[in-house]
Amino acid sequence: MNRGIGLCGSHRTGKTTLAREIAARSGLEFLQTTTSQVFARYGLDPSLQMDFSTRIWIQHKVVEAAESVWQQATGMFVSDRTPIDMMAYTLADIQGTTRVDFSELENYLDHCFSVTNRFFSRLVIIQPAIPLIHEEGKAALNRAYMEHLNVLIKGLCNDERLGCPFSLLPRDILRLDDRILELL
Repeated sequence: MNRGIGLCGSHRTGKTTLAREIAARSGLEFLQTTTSQVFARYGLDPSLQMDFSTRIWIQHKVVEAAESVWQQATGMFVSDRTPIDMMAYTLADIQGTTRVDFSELENYLDHCFSVTNRFFSRLVIIQPAIPLIHEEGKAALNRAYMEHLNVLIKGLCNDERLGCPFSLLPRDILRLDDRILELL
């Protein structure tokens, strides 16, 4: 069933713009995920700290919503997020004093790897590189947090539970046309 190309990376790296343009130029179906809408549906703000049980609960809802999007694919597709991103945000939210149910965390990580392997035949890590421009309603422009997520995503892509290949878009490729040429 894995027939998708998944762009993974921190927020504000151009994943959605890039995925849309790849789809337009290649004929692949573009599938957009709805993370912020899932948080809003349940009255939660993704930028605020949450206790572990709330975070893991909402992250399961985010994965479920994305799965329903990816299941609707009629053929090869490209998506602007993957479960790798979702795992990275979950792990990044765990701080030194966070009380973690490690059994629940491992179950969540295993589930995310399973979903990734089921839907994706290739992943591309989009690293922080493009200029950051403030836009209302978009995620915070915190370069350090974005780099933290980037490191987590690269580590997760090297986990033996991941069953599909991944590549890394070089940081020095900034123009949209050049990024597309690199990926197609």
